[in-house]
Amino acid sequence: MGSKALTMIIGTQEYTEFCRFLEAQCGIVLSDGKQYLVRSRLSPLMTQNGIPTISELMQLIKTPGYTELKNSVINAMTTNETLWFRDVYPFKVLQAKIFPELIEKKKTIRVWSAASSSGQEAYSIAMTVLETQTRLPGLLNNVSIVGTDISSEMLNACKAGIYDELAMNRGLSADRRRFFFEDNKDGRMRLCDKVKRMVTFRSQNLKDSYALLGKFDIIFCRNVLIYFSPDMKAKVLGQIAAQLNPGGYLFLGASETLGGLSNKFDMVRCEPGIVYRLK
Repeated sequence: MGSKALTMIIGTQEYTEFCRFLEAQCGIVLSDGKQYLVRSRLSPLMTQNGIPTISELMQLIKTPGYTELKNSVINAMTTNETLWFRDVYPFKVLQAKIFPELIEKKKTIRVWSAASSSGQEAYSIAMTVLETQTRLPGLLNNVSIVGTDISSEMLNACKAGIYDELAMNRGLSADRRRFFFEDNKDGRMRLCDKVKRMVTFRSQNLKDSYALLGKFDIIFCRNVLIYFSPDMKAKVLGQIAAQLNPGGYLFLGASETLGGLSNKFDMVRCEPGIVYRLK
């Protein structure tokens, strides 16, 4: 059974059907010729559950009572590539420009890290807050950070805040490692409580309404739009705009732009990088 799953052949019709399912569930669009990606992501799951063909898998996840299997398929197909302080500049912009600006206007600041994967982005924001507090003592004490993801597996990892050596070596300086982490006694490192307390993690499908999350002053939605169709991108950007407070800021990935998808933002050039401000 295992060898069948590991060498499974995905026909054109099966691939098309799976692509439609994935886009309908979470907005991710797979281009033509990505059967190898589906095969590599789903083979372990199919082997574990004794499912020999993609057709049988599709039949099961459409059947009532197989919600857990369906969620496992979505978890497997969700790209969870992340690292600490990714691209560096967003966190420098927070510290040098956005936090000082918001402090003058607001008593509390809310930040949303969308599609937060295993938590590195949300926790990098929290570390940036703590570092900024040392430069602006007493002026940045009411910052609330919400991290969201569609994957229950990723949310559990976020809440645990425990990372192996591979994860620790991706974007984290020696000073930050020493200052913000503790030895977990099993070869891994655990975030200290002062960082973890700043972040709340919740489940959120970006296809659904964000209204229950409340309003934010800063939203990170980075390296997510690249997986969506143009219509889905426009929908997400429209809903993000609705969740931002007036003059709020949006960070996209380094390779992402609004590209005519939304007219609700002004582009703000920083040194370095770009951020978008709600009109």
